[in-house]
Amino acid sequence: MDKPEGLYDFKLGEEQEQRARRLHDENINIDLLFQGPLSPSVIPADVSRKIHELCEPYKDDPMFFSAMPAKWVTKLSASGEIPQYKEEWYKSGITAGNRELHLNDGVSIITSMTEVQLQFDSAPWLVKALTAEDIREAKRAGRKAGIITAQETDGLGKNLELLDALHSFGLRILQLTYNNQNLIGSGCAEQANGGLSNFGVRFVERLNQLGIIVDTGHCGKQTTLEACRFSQAPVIASHTGVEAIYPHMRCKSDEEIQAIAATGGVIGIFAMPWFVHEDPNHTTIEHILDHIEYVIRLVGIDHVGIGTDWPMSDLDWSLVYFKEQVAPKLGFAKGDGPSTELVKGLEKYSYFINFTRGLVARGYTDEDIAKIMGGNWLRVFEQICG
Repeated sequence: MDKPEGLYDFKLGEEQEQRARRLHDENINIDLLFQGPLSPSVIPADVSRKIHELCEPYKDDPMFFSAMPAKWVTKLSASGEIPQYKEEWYKSGITAGNRELHLNDGVSIITSMTEVQLQFDSAPWLVKALTAEDIREAKRAGRKAGIITAQETDGLGKNLELLDALHSFGLRILQLTYNNQNLIGSGCAEQANGGLSNFGVRFVERLNQLGIIVDTGHCGKQTTLEACRFSQAPVIASHTGVEAIYPHMRCKSDEEIQAIAATGGVIGIFAMPWFVHEDPNHTTIEHILDHIEYVIRLVGIDHVGIGTDWPMSDLDWSLVYFKEQVAPKLGFAKGDGPSTELVKGLEKYSYFINFTRGLVARGYTDEDIAKIMGGNWLRVFEQICG
Protein backbone atom coordinates (compact mmCIF):
# COMPACT_ATOMS: atom_id res chain seq x y z
CA MET A 1 0.00 0.00 0.00
CA ASP A 2 1.23 3.51 -0.84
CA LYS A 3 2.13 5.75 2.06
CA PRO A 4 -0.50 8.51 2.61
CA GLU A 5 0.51 11.95 1.33
CA GLY A 6 2.77 13.95 3.59
CA LEU A 7 3.92 11.21 5.98
CA TYR A 8 7.64 11.68 6.61
CA ASP A 9 9.56 8.40 6.58
CA PHE A 10 10.29 7.76 10.24
CA LYS A 11 10.32 4.01 9.50
CA LEU A 12 7.42 3.36 11.88
CA GLY A 13 5.79 -0.02 12.10
CA GLU A 14 2.04 -0.48 11.65
CA GLU A 15 1.40 -0.52 15.42
CA GLN A 16 3.42 2.69 15.86
CA GLU A 17 1.50 4.37 13.03
CA GLN A 18 -1.81 3.45 14.65
CA ARG A 19 -0.59 4.77 18.01
CA ALA A 20 0.55 8.06 16.43
CA ARG A 21 -2.81 8.52 14.70
CA ARG A 22 -4.69 7.80 17.92
CA LEU A 23 -2.58 10.26 19.92
CA HIS A 24 -2.86 12.97 17.28
CA ASP A 25 -6.64 12.55 17.19
CA GLU A 26 -7.02 12.47 20.98
CA ASN A 27 -4.57 15.19 22.03
CA ILE A 28 -5.13 18.92 22.17
CA ASN A 29 -2.55 19.99 19.61
CA ILE A 30 -1.47 23.65 19.73
CA ASP A 31 0.70 25.60 17.31
CA LEU A 32 1.41 28.90 19.05
CA LEU A 33 2.83 30.62 15.99
CA PHE A 34 0.32 29.34 13.47
CA GLN A 35 0.71 31.22 10.19
CA GLY A 36 -1.66 28.72 8.62
CA PRO A 37 -3.79 26.88 7.95
CA LEU A 38 -2.82 27.45 4.32
CA SER A 39 0.53 27.23 2.60
CA PRO A 40 1.47 28.53 -0.87
CA SER A 41 1.11 25.07 -2.44
CA VAL A 42 -2.48 24.80 -1.22
CA ILE A 43 -3.69 28.15 -2.57
CA PRO A 44 -5.07 27.64 -6.11
CA ALA A 45 -3.06 29.15 -8.97
CA ASP A 46 -5.99 31.22 -10.22
CA VAL A 47 -6.41 32.73 -6.75
CA SER A 48 -2.68 33.54 -6.63
CA ARG A 49 -2.94 35.34 -9.97
CA LYS A 50 -6.01 37.26 -8.82
CA ILE A 51 -4.26 38.42 -5.65
CA HIS A 52 -1.19 39.47 -7.63
CA GLU A 53 -3.36 41.67 -9.86
CA LEU A 54 -5.07 43.20 -6.82
CA CYS A 55 -1.74 44.00 -5.15
CA GLU A 56 0.25 45.20 -8.18
CA PRO A 57 -0.88 48.89 -8.02
CA TYR A 58 0.68 49.18 -4.53
CA LYS A 59 4.16 47.92 -5.38
CA ASP A 60 5.75 51.33 -4.75
CA ASP A 61 5.18 50.80 -1.02
CA PRO A 62 7.14 47.61 -0.20
CA MET A 63 5.87 47.18 3.38
CA PHE A 64 2.23 47.65 2.40
CA PHE A 65 2.57 45.56 -0.78
CA SER A 66 4.15 42.61 1.02
CA ALA A 67 1.43 42.60 3.68
CA MET A 68 -1.48 42.63 1.22
CA PRO A 69 -1.39 39.02 -0.10
CA ALA A 70 -1.97 37.48 3.35
CA LYS A 71 -4.81 39.96 3.93
CA TRP A 72 -6.44 38.94 0.66
CA VAL A 73 -6.03 35.25 1.52
CA THR A 74 -7.94 35.94 4.76
CA LYS A 75 -10.70 37.85 2.95
CA LEU A 76 -11.11 35.27 0.19
CA SER A 77 -11.11 32.43 2.70
CA ALA A 78 -13.82 34.21 4.71
CA SER A 79 -15.95 34.62 1.58
CA GLY A 80 -15.66 30.92 0.77
CA GLU A 81 -13.47 31.40 -2.30
CA ILE A 82 -10.67 29.34 -0.71
CA PRO A 83 -12.42 26.34 0.89
CA GLN A 84 -9.01 24.80 1.52
CA TYR A 85 -8.72 27.14 4.53
CA LYS A 86 -11.04 24.99 6.62
CA GLU A 87 -10.02 21.72 4.94
CA GLU A 88 -6.31 22.14 5.73
CA TRP A 89 -6.94 23.16 9.34
CA TYR A 90 -9.01 20.05 9.95
CA LYS A 91 -6.55 17.78 8.14
CA SER A 92 -3.74 19.17 10.33
CA GLY A 93 -5.31 18.00 13.58
CA ILE A 94 -4.32 21.32 15.18
CA THR A 95 -6.86 22.13 17.91
CA ALA A 96 -5.74 25.69 18.57
CA GLY A 97 -3.49 28.16 16.78
CA ASN A 98 -2.85 31.83 17.21
CA ARG A 99 -4.62 34.54 15.19
CA GLU A 100 -2.29 37.50 14.99
CA LEU A 101 -2.91 41.19 15.52
CA HIS A 102 -0.47 43.76 14.14
CA LEU A 103 0.30 46.63 16.50
CA ASN A 104 2.80 48.57 14.38
CA ASP A 105 0.75 51.78 14.36
CA GLY A 106 -2.79 53.03 14.85
CA VAL A 107 -3.95 52.01 11.38
CA SER A 108 -2.59 48.46 11.64
CA ILE A 109 -4.16 48.00 15.07
CA ILE A 110 -7.63 48.85 13.74
CA THR A 111 -7.34 46.99 10.45
CA SER A 112 -5.86 43.85 11.96
CA MET A 113 -8.53 43.73 14.66
CA THR A 114 -11.10 43.86 11.87
CA GLU A 115 -9.34 41.13 9.89
CA VAL A 116 -8.98 38.85 12.91
CA GLN A 117 -12.60 39.33 13.95
CA LEU A 118 -13.67 38.55 10.37
CA GLN A 119 -12.10 35.12 10.71
CA PHE A 120 -14.24 34.34 13.76
CA ASP A 121 -17.41 35.91 12.35
CA SER A 122 -17.19 34.09 9.01
CA ALA A 123 -16.31 30.62 10.32
CA PRO A 124 -18.80 29.08 12.77
CA TRP A 125 -16.30 26.28 13.38
CA LEU A 126 -13.67 28.75 14.69
CA VAL A 127 -13.97 30.12 18.23
CA LYS A 128 -12.04 32.87 19.99
CA ALA A 129 -10.12 31.31 22.88
CA LEU A 130 -10.19 33.57 25.94
CA THR A 131 -9.61 30.80 28.46
CA ALA A 132 -8.14 27.30 28.51
CA GLU A 133 -11.66 25.90 28.84
CA ASP A 134 -12.53 27.50 25.49
CA ILE A 135 -9.82 25.37 23.90
CA ARG A 136 -10.99 22.22 25.64
CA GLU A 137 -14.59 22.88 24.63
CA ALA A 138 -13.53 23.45 21.01
CA LYS A 139 -11.86 20.03 21.07
CA ARG A 140 -14.96 18.36 22.51
CA ALA A 141 -17.23 20.07 19.98
CA GLY A 142 -15.08 19.31 16.95
CA ARG A 143 -14.30 22.99 16.41
CA LYS A 144 -11.04 24.94 16.24
CA ALA A 145 -9.78 27.63 18.63
CA GLY A 146 -7.98 30.84 17.75
CA ILE A 147 -5.72 32.45 20.37
CA ILE A 148 -5.25 36.18 19.74
CA THR A 149 -1.60 37.22 19.89
CA ALA A 150 0.65 40.04 18.66
CA GLN A 151 4.35 40.35 17.94
CA GLU A 152 4.79 44.14 17.80
CA THR A 153 4.09 46.90 20.30
CA ASP A 154 5.22 50.10 18.53
CA GLY A 155 1.67 51.28 17.87
CA LEU A 156 0.93 51.36 21.60
CA GLY A 157 3.52 54.03 22.34
CA LYS A 158 3.53 54.46 26.12
CA ASN A 159 -0.24 54.19 26.46
CA LEU A 160 -0.72 51.23 28.77
CA GLU A 161 -4.49 51.83 28.72
CA LEU A 162 -4.55 50.43 25.17
CA LEU A 163 -3.56 47.07 26.65
CA ASP A 164 -6.87 47.01 28.54
CA ALA A 165 -8.80 47.55 25.30
CA LEU A 166 -6.81 44.87 23.48
CA HIS A 167 -7.34 42.43 26.34
CA SER A 168 -11.08 43.11 26.16
CA PHE A 169 -10.93 42.31 22.44
CA GLY A 170 -9.27 38.99 23.27
CA LEU A 171 -5.50 39.55 23.21
CA ARG A 172 -3.91 36.89 25.38
CA ILE A 173 -0.23 36.75 24.30
CA LEU A 174 2.03 39.72 23.52
CA GLN A 175 5.65 39.72 22.40
CA LEU A 176 7.76 42.48 23.95
CA THR A 177 10.08 43.29 21.02
CA TYR A 178 10.41 42.33 17.36
CA ASN A 179 14.11 42.06 16.45
CA ASN A 180 14.95 45.74 16.90
CA GLN A 181 14.98 48.25 19.76
CA ASN A 182 11.65 49.66 20.94
CA LEU A 183 10.37 51.49 24.00
CA ILE A 184 10.19 48.25 25.97
CA GLY A 185 13.59 46.73 25.33
CA SER A 186 16.13 45.35 22.88
CA GLY A 187 15.26 42.81 20.23
CA CYS A 188 17.47 39.92 19.15
CA ALA A 189 18.93 41.93 16.23
CA GLU A 190 20.05 44.82 18.46
CA GLN A 191 23.79 45.01 18.90
CA ALA A 192 23.40 46.83 22.23
CA ASN A 193 21.54 43.97 23.96
CA GLY A 194 20.18 46.55 26.38
CA GLY A 195 17.47 44.62 28.20
CA LEU A 196 14.22 46.08 29.49
CA SER A 197 13.76 49.83 29.88
CA ASN A 198 12.06 51.25 32.97
CA PHE A 199 8.91 51.50 30.89
CA GLY A 200 9.46 47.90 29.83
CA VAL A 201 9.35 46.79 33.45
CA ARG A 202 6.02 48.59 33.91
CA PHE A 203 4.80 47.05 30.67
CA VAL A 204 5.52 43.54 31.93
CA GLU A 205 3.79 44.33 35.22
CA ARG A 206 0.69 45.50 33.34
CA LEU A 207 0.61 42.33 31.24
CA ASN A 208 0.76 40.31 34.46
CA GLN A 209 -2.11 42.31 35.95
CA LEU A 210 -4.32 41.85 32.90
CA GLY A 211 -3.58 38.19 32.35
CA ILE A 212 -1.71 38.58 29.06
CA ILE A 213 1.17 36.14 28.57
CA VAL A 214 4.65 37.69 28.20
CA ASP A 215 6.27 36.43 24.98
CA THR A 216 10.02 36.78 24.33
CA GLY A 217 10.24 35.07 20.93
CA HIS A 218 12.08 37.88 19.11
CA CYS A 219 13.64 39.46 22.21
CA GLY A 220 17.35 39.90 22.77
CA LYS A 221 19.11 37.88 25.44
CA GLN A 222 19.11 40.52 28.17
CA THR A 223 15.49 41.48 27.47
CA THR A 224 14.50 37.83 27.77
CA LEU A 225 16.39 37.37 31.03
CA GLU A 226 14.95 40.54 32.53
CA ALA A 227 11.42 39.66 31.43
CA CYS A 228 11.85 36.42 33.35
CA ARG A 229 13.24 38.33 36.32
CA PHE A 230 10.45 40.90 36.56
CA SER A 231 7.44 38.86 35.48
CA GLN A 232 5.30 37.44 38.27
CA ALA A 233 3.79 34.90 35.86
CA PRO A 234 5.26 32.31 33.49
CA VAL A 235 7.12 33.74 30.49
CA ILE A 236 7.21 32.06 27.08
CA ALA A 237 9.11 32.17 23.82
CA SER A 238 6.33 31.31 21.39
CA HIS A 239 8.63 30.56 18.45
CA THR A 240 12.37 30.14 18.69
CA GLY A 241 15.15 27.56 18.47
CA VAL A 242 18.21 26.39 20.36
CA GLU A 243 21.34 28.48 19.95
CA ALA A 244 23.57 25.56 20.99
CA ILE A 245 22.35 23.60 17.95
CA TYR A 246 22.33 26.45 15.44
CA PRO A 247 23.74 29.86 16.45
CA HIS A 248 21.20 32.15 14.83
CA MET A 249 20.09 35.44 16.38
CA ARG A 250 16.53 34.09 16.57
CA CYS A 251 17.57 31.16 18.75
CA LYS A 252 17.80 31.14 22.55
CA SER A 253 20.87 30.45 24.66
CA ASP A 254 20.86 27.82 27.38
CA GLU A 255 20.70 30.63 29.96
CA GLU A 256 17.54 32.05 28.38
CA ILE A 257 15.90 28.65 28.07
CA GLN A 258 16.64 27.91 31.71
CA ALA A 259 15.33 31.32 32.79
CA ILE A 260 12.05 30.84 30.91
CA ALA A 261 11.63 27.35 32.36
CA ALA A 262 12.33 28.67 35.86
CA THR A 263 9.26 30.94 35.57
CA GLY A 264 7.16 27.89 34.72
CA GLY A 265 7.09 28.94 31.08
CA VAL A 266 7.44 27.15 27.77
CA ILE A 267 9.87 27.39 24.84
CA GLY A 268 8.13 26.91 21.48
CA ILE A 269 10.27 25.50 18.69
CA PHE A 270 9.76 26.89 15.22
CA ALA A 271 9.97 25.27 11.78
CA MET A 272 11.91 28.01 10.01
CA PRO A 273 14.44 26.35 7.67
CA TRP A 274 16.89 29.28 7.92
CA PHE A 275 16.90 29.46 11.70
CA VAL A 276 17.32 25.83 12.80
CA HIS A 277 19.81 24.32 10.33
CA GLU A 278 22.69 25.53 8.19
CA ASP A 279 21.11 24.45 4.89
CA PRO A 280 17.52 25.67 4.40
CA ASN A 281 17.18 23.52 1.29
CA HIS A 282 17.82 20.36 3.27
CA THR A 283 16.11 21.04 6.60
CA THR A 284 13.82 18.24 7.76
CA ILE A 285 11.40 17.74 10.60
CA GLU A 286 14.12 15.66 12.25
CA HIS A 287 16.10 18.89 12.73
CA ILE A 288 13.08 20.49 14.42
CA LEU A 289 12.74 17.47 16.70
CA ASP A 290 16.44 17.80 17.60
CA HIS A 291 15.73 21.30 18.95
CA ILE A 292 12.73 20.00 20.91
CA GLU A 293 14.80 17.19 22.43
CA TYR A 294 17.59 19.57 23.43
CA VAL A 295 15.15 21.70 25.43
CA ILE A 296 13.76 18.57 27.09
CA ARG A 297 17.23 17.41 28.11
CA LEU A 298 18.11 20.87 29.40
CA VAL A 299 14.99 21.86 31.36
CA GLY A 300 12.53 18.96 31.24
CA ILE A 301 9.47 17.78 29.39
CA ASP A 302 7.15 20.42 30.92
CA HIS A 303 8.80 23.36 29.19
CA VAL A 304 8.71 22.74 25.45
CA GLY A 305 6.04 23.20 22.79
CA ILE A 306 5.59 23.99 19.10
CA GLY A 307 5.30 27.37 17.40
CA THR A 308 6.06 26.59 13.76
CA ASP A 309 5.88 30.10 12.22
CA TRP A 310 6.07 28.38 8.81
CA PRO A 311 4.80 27.92 6.18
CA MET A 312 2.78 31.12 5.83
CA SER A 313 -0.69 31.67 4.38
CA ASP A 314 0.97 33.52 1.57
CA LEU A 315 2.11 33.08 -2.04
CA ASP A 316 5.47 32.13 -3.52
CA TRP A 317 5.85 35.38 -5.45
CA SER A 318 5.12 37.53 -2.40
CA LEU A 319 7.48 35.51 -0.19
CA VAL A 320 10.35 36.15 -2.61
CA TYR A 321 9.45 39.84 -2.63
CA PHE A 322 9.39 39.89 1.18
CA LYS A 323 12.84 38.35 1.41
CA GLU A 324 14.34 40.80 -1.06
CA GLN A 325 12.56 44.03 -0.14
CA VAL A 326 11.20 43.81 3.41
CA ALA A 327 13.18 41.35 5.57
CA PRO A 328 16.32 43.57 5.65
CA LYS A 329 14.21 46.44 7.02
CA LEU A 330 13.10 44.19 9.90
CA GLY A 331 16.64 43.38 11.05
CA PHE A 332 17.23 40.16 9.09
CA ALA A 333 20.57 39.80 7.35
CA LYS A 334 20.55 39.74 3.55
CA GLY A 335 19.55 36.30 2.29
CA ASP A 336 18.52 35.19 5.77
CA GLY A 337 14.89 34.29 5.03
CA PRO A 338 12.00 34.10 5.24
CA SER A 339 11.51 32.94 1.65
CA THR A 340 10.10 29.90 -0.14
CA GLU A 341 12.12 27.07 1.43
CA LEU A 342 10.17 24.55 3.50
CA VAL A 343 10.98 21.97 6.14
CA LYS A 344 10.73 18.49 4.65
CA GLY A 345 7.88 16.85 6.52
CA LEU A 346 6.06 20.15 7.09
CA GLU A 347 5.46 21.45 3.59
CA LYS A 348 1.80 21.87 4.47
CA TYR A 349 -0.03 22.27 7.76
CA SER A 350 -1.99 19.14 6.92
CA TYR A 351 1.29 17.29 7.57
CA PHE A 352 1.34 18.38 11.24
CA ILE A 353 0.88 14.76 12.37
CA ASN A 354 4.55 14.28 11.52
CA PHE A 355 5.38 15.92 14.86
CA THR A 356 3.42 13.24 16.71
CA ARG A 357 4.84 10.51 14.48
CA GLY A 358 8.37 11.77 15.05
CA LEU A 359 7.92 11.79 18.81
CA VAL A 360 6.59 8.23 18.66
CA ALA A 361 9.64 7.25 16.61
CA ARG A 362 11.91 8.75 19.27
CA GLY A 363 10.33 6.74 22.05
CA TYR A 364 8.31 9.28 24.01
CA THR A 365 5.42 8.15 26.20
CA ASP A 366 1.81 9.05 25.50
CA GLU A 367 1.85 11.51 28.42
CA ASP A 368 5.02 13.23 27.24
CA ILE A 369 3.75 13.53 23.67
CA ALA A 370 0.53 15.12 24.93
CA LYS A 371 2.57 17.75 26.81
CA ILE A 372 4.82 18.59 23.85
CA MET A 373 1.97 18.73 21.33
CA GLY A 374 -0.11 21.18 23.32
CA GLY A 375 -0.47 20.28 26.98
CA ASN A 376 2.35 22.55 28.13
CA TRP A 377 0.91 25.54 26.26
CA LEU A 378 -2.53 24.79 27.70
CA ARG A 379 -1.13 24.69 31.25
CA VAL A 380 0.45 28.15 30.94
CA PHE A 381 -2.64 29.54 29.21
CA GLU A 382 -4.85 28.29 32.02
CA GLN A 383 -2.54 29.58 34.74
CA ILE A 384 -2.44 33.12 33.31
CA CYS A 385 -5.64 33.56 31.31
CA GLY A 386 -8.02 31.34 33.22
